[in-house]
Amino acid sequence: MSDALAALSRHAGILPGYRDLTGAWHETTPEVTRCLLSAMGLADAPPAETLEAMKAAEAARPLPDWLVIEAGTAPRLAPKTGDDWRLELEDGSVAEGRAGEDLALPPLPLGLHRLTMAGHETTLLAAPASLPLPSRGWGVTLPLYGLRDAATGGLGDYDDLRAVVSGIGAQGAGFVGINPIHAGFPTDPGAISPYSPSSRRRFSVAHIACAGEGRVPGAELVEYPPAVAARLACLRAAFAALTPEDAVALDAFRKAGGPDLQRFAIHQALADRHGPYWTDWPADLHSPDSAAVARFAAEHLQDVAFHAWLQFRAEAQLAAVAEAGRAVGMAQGLYLDLAVGTHPAGAETWADPGLFAQGVSLGAPPDAFAPQGQAWNLAPMIPAALAARGFRPLAETLRAQLKFAGLLRIDHILGFDRAFWVPQDGPGAYVAMPREALLAVARIEAAGAGAALVGEDLGVVPDGLQAALAGAGIMGCRLAMFSPDTGHWPEAVLASFGTHDLPPFAGWTAGADIGWHVRLGHIEVASAAAMQDARGRDVAALAGHAGDTGADAMHALLAQSPARLVAVQAEDVLGLADQPNLPGTVDSHPNWRRRLGKGPAEIANDPGLGRVAAIMRAAGRGCDAGPTVG
Repeated sequence: MSDALAALSRHAGILPGYRDLTGAWHETTPEVTRCLLSAMGLADAPPAETLEAMKAAEAARPLPDWLVIEAGTAPRLAPKTGDDWRLELEDGSVAEGRAGEDLALPPLPLGLHRLTMAGHETTLLAAPASLPLPSRGWGVTLPLYGLRDAATGGLGDYDDLRAVVSGIGAQGAGFVGINPIHAGFPTDPGAISPYSPSSRRRFSVAHIACAGEGRVPGAELVEYPPAVAARLACLRAAFAALTPEDAVALDAFRKAGGPDLQRFAIHQALADRHGPYWTDWPADLHSPDSAAVARFAAEHLQDVAFHAWLQFRAEAQLAAVAEAGRAVGMAQGLYLDLAVGTHPAGAETWADPGLFAQGVSLGAPPDAFAPQGQAWNLAPMIPAALAARGFRPLAETLRAQLKFAGLLRIDHILGFDRAFWVPQDGPGAYVAMPREALLAVARIEAAGAGAALVGEDLGVVPDGLQAALAGAGIMGCRLAMFSPDTGHWPEAVLASFGTHDLPPFAGWTAGADIGWHVRLGHIEVASAAAMQDARGRDVAALAGHAGDTGADAMHALLAQSPARLVAVQAEDVLGLADQPNLPGTVDSHPNWRRRLGKGPAEIANDPGLGRVAAIMRAAGRGCDAGPTVG
């Protein structure tokens, strides 16, 4: 690699290499470096020229792009030169003055504030030093799509969620957690993974409850195409019958949502006509600011209004879910999940293309589970572009979830430290992220909402990240499946037996996941026998710590751990063996389609849940304290 290319790479945050799980060093090649620089928009000129221009732009600034300030304090800054300054707080209030050798600002309230000086903007991230941890509590995680039994049919909706939150909360649980409910691709029946959204700032319309919806009972697995088609047909009929009062409320919602909501609604209306992925649309529709898009919006006012109304309905129903949690005294209420990224051909990348890297995907380096590495088909945010926007896209994404959630899980929070970018052809490399700023944004938004945060810190964790999370008051994750000695867990974690990507307790003890991999040809039969033997030893190790081989003993082990929060999986409450998602598969395993077999009322009154509630109470876990919604 040339000296100029290497220097530009370092300046852009591309790491020179990484060590894998075995300790082997993988160097970032010149070819990968060029791909990643191109994805960042830094390949239009020779590397030396680009680096010189970047350094010159930085030298011209009186202050850095961003600074983290403890909320409530009055910072004294040291600009390179004195000049007039203007401070615009997040609430819109303004202060002005002139700086000499230093710049004394008034106390900064919680928020993201703009300081302008000599024509340059600095984002001041006024964050609490740390978030308070919740009191010892517990909750249940479950699949929203699977909340209906086969006799009822269809797809679980937000009204089903409200009912199950009320019922589970009445048993003493502090939260109910679900997979991401970001806006998806309703015109693509096959795009059902909640972790590959079209937009993380908007909500799924596939789960909006609609009175009078036609249903097709009898399917043991969720059949998305007919379920989503029936729901959207019902919703279109409901929109056509809006009352004048409904229209006034919708108009107010649209005005509050502003241009961002309008742009999303236009995208969805275009997707109805031209297909789910904007990269397949006619070229003159690829830019949201094009004349063709403006003409379309003017000619399809009702279609655009319909999609704005869908978001209005989704938010109204989620607000009802949050209120149901408050009504039964839940400590956190709704526990939502933030996906690690967004689909490269979805609404977010169409609406804001300059924010996202093109031609690369978020992913993970090779490991024992994926020897070839992983590419998740998710578009990364460009760190410099995110900083130039004052980190507001991340803040808005978090704020959308925390509007309804008292507890939020940030999927793969390792990406707050470094993100693995994978070019379309070739191996990937790590890109450093502005960790201090991203954690500050998370603290700001959680503190503003009175919520608690969980960072999914499983896998190869960068040095120092878990200490930084603990210092920020962001809980980590611990799984009894892999770490049965729960007495040595730290306090600032959310504990569970497994995750949606792993088998439930009954399936794990029986080796059901190993059987699936054999049937699908992922592993040889001879290897499976050895894996089953190893599983038997793991089951025995867990039973040794729990004192028994049953699910109740496993739940008691979790309950007695130091973890502030315990998440019990609905599959384990109901004794189910099949896992919701089998990583490495798309259609060969029924991912995101398994029903729980019972409806909301039956789940809430299930004897297994009653036993779990008693176990948690005996361990001193309750729902009468901790961060609350709203």
